[in-house]
Amino acid sequence: MNSFNIMDNLNVSGKRVLLRTDLNVPMQDGKITDNTRIDRTIPTIRELTAGGATVVVLSHFGRPKGQVVPEMSLAPIAQALGEALRKDGGTDVTFCNTTVGTEAEAAVANAAAGSVIVMENLRFNEGEEKNDTGFAVQLAALGDLFVNDAFSAAHRAHASTDAVTTLLPSVAGRLMQEELEALQGALEAPEHPVAAIVGGAKVSTKMDVLYHLMDKVDYLIIGGGMANTFLYADGVEIGASLCEKDMADDARAIRAAATAKGCEIIIPTDAVVAWKFEADTPSETVALDAVPADAMILDAGPASVAAINERLASCKTLVWNGPMGAFEINPFDMATNAIAREAARLTAAGSLLSVAGGGDTVSALAGAGVVDQFSYVSTAGGAFLEWLEGKELPGVAALVAHG
Repeated sequence: MNSFNIMDNLNVSGKRVLLRTDLNVPMQDGKITDNTRIDRTIPTIRELTAGGATVVVLSHFGRPKGQVVPEMSLAPIAQALGEALRKDGGTDVTFCNTTVGTEAEAAVANAAAGSVIVMENLRFNEGEEKNDTGFAVQLAALGDLFVNDAFSAAHRAHASTDAVTTLLPSVAGRLMQEELEALQGALEAPEHPVAAIVGGAKVSTKMDVLYHLMDKVDYLIIGGGMANTFLYADGVEIGASLCEKDMADDARAIRAAATAKGCEIIIPTDAVVAWKFEADTPSETVALDAVPADAMILDAGPASVAAINERLASCKTLVWNGPMGAFEINPFDMATNAIAREAARLTAAGSLLSVAGGGDTVSALAGAGVVDQFSYVSTAGGAFLEWLEGKELPGVAALVAHG
């Protein structure tokens, strides 16, 4: 990842700053169920308003596909952002019910220095997802500078993340900076030994991740349904467990490639099994050669956890994507929780840099109570996964090229 410009020494006094954020928060029945993405935008907004900028907030919400969908308006999210900003200060937040054009330009012109104006959903305009230059020109008319603070949207070449950077001086916001620096520290110039935990249901969805990581890490720890496929490929009888049997050859190829690169693949050595996929159902811990034919492997067992935690104790860097088991259902969150808490302990002790991301991963770490105890936890789902795959992220590349 090349160097990118940041907000240090940026003079924003009297300037209109276009701030691309990710306010695509989860909502249910019109209520926001998780404010994390709103809260994470606050430091950048505070710094810009304190510097005398008029902050013009841009974001998408949902998938309106270029149409105006009232249920996907940013109005209630703008209200929540205003409430968050008022908790420790008096920043004025207004909402503009359009995104670009004469009305939008007038609303921004009338906004006071040090205030925040949230524009309507970018994706109400089809030019956004098409990375349309004309739409980017309309966006650029609203600002003097562009700050991208939406790493979670950086894997998309859209008008508000890519085309606009060719029109305005562009830098990374504090959240984007924090994310990129954490990711660089984890894989681009990490302190070895490096471990990666990759879990989840299917090997087929993580092939690019596994091949990219084996070039970067010393230990590749595989959990979840993915581990069952590796066990099956090794000839282990896995009963009624979730497994991609047609991926057995791929699993063996991954193991051979990793070995050739000096990367050790670690899979569970014991398992927690059950006969029903439901909470608090009877379960047993068994050796891998004793999985009942009618039972499902739903978690790694305690011996596996102990071996993984022992390995982590020797590591300096950890990258985590995906749970070790069916963490949503008690008691099959045991392995994920135990390993997460040990990683958090090692992080607190200063011996481990821990970076995690991906939707299920964030939920799993929250369930273990350690989200705030890792070095960095990314809320960027698709962008984090594409970074793990080694792909160039257009939103980051644009900052490097046009900053």
